[in-house]
Amino acid sequence: MRVRTIIVSLVWGILSGSFLLSCKKTDTVGKSPVPLSFPKPAGWPDTKYDFSQNPLTREGFELGRKLFFDGRLSKDGNFPCASCHQPFAAFSTYEHDLSHGFNNQFTTRNATALFNLAWQTEMHHDGGIANLDLQPLAPITAPNEMAETIPSVLEKLSADPDYVQQFKVVFGSPEITTARMTKALSQYMLMLVSASSKYDRVKAGKDVFTENEAAGYAIFLKKNCNSCHAEPLFTDLSYRDDGLPLNSSLNDVGRMRITGKKEDSLKFRVPSLRNILLTKPYMHDGRMVSLDAVYDHYSKKNPLSSVERGLLTEFFRSLTDSSLVENPALADPN
Repeated sequence: MRVRTIIVSLVWGILSGSFLLSCKKTDTVGKSPVPLSFPKPAGWPDTKYDFSQNPLTREGFELGRKLFFDGRLSKDGNFPCASCHQPFAAFSTYEHDLSHGFNNQFTTRNATALFNLAWQTEMHHDGGIANLDLQPLAPITAPNEMAETIPSVLEKLSADPDYVQQFKVVFGSPEITTARMTKALSQYMLMLVSASSKYDRVKAGKDVFTENEAAGYAIFLKKNCNSCHAEPLFTDLSYRDDGLPLNSSLNDVGRMRITGKKEDSLKFRVPSLRNILLTKPYMHDGRMVSLDAVYDHYSKKNPLSSVERGLLTEFFRSLTDSSLVENPALADPN
């Protein structure tokens, strides 16, 4: 346990530009939570999350991490948040179009990759949830996902003395409420920042693209891919119709389900291209199992040669952030 604590402390010290996390395991009884700096990359736009309503602390982050990997948030204990948002897949569901849920059911959409959430004001493919603190309530209570009720989750957590103590340290009293639970989860998810790929090192002047990566980046710009996948987030967070026909087995009309506007039919949020090689299959329903399938689709309007496809893939590889998926401070604490 001491080794784990030292590793976590050093990693987050480096990421946040400070050493606010203690490198020594200490007794937290009677202690105030230790502030945790948000690792905003230099040159990035301002974040959208209101940190004043949920200040980051070391203990809040650790509580959120524990909750994220705890199966007790689901009805049968088998479906923690991490079952659909797997760290090694950039917190998406690797190689599954739809994720597994309670009682051998499936989700109705491809699991979104969870990173850089501090820059988002709306969650899910259709933007149906307008606050990160509210987002966990949807999968927890969805009958085909975690299939639990909030009162039952709170009852289970309140019966665990360790959780009671952790909530007391983080929030000042031992009561475990819905708002406190979701704010703790937010503290963990907010720290899932993907900004340390080779692309980022190149932009910071700390590395250089290979010839193929540079050529792929030039094609990315020439083909106006950045008109939707704007740097540095590699998404403009807008909702667009990408030309895919309605999936008749799901009948998912996208953004129109939220707004009720006909013009929003089949519009889905533009996904980030960061970590794209880790987050297949692609599209809101996971219908495209490979980048080649994606290239085929977009080549109908903007043709890509086989050479261009290969070079684009090399550039996209430079967007893989191993420090996100291999970071022990973000992994299952158990």
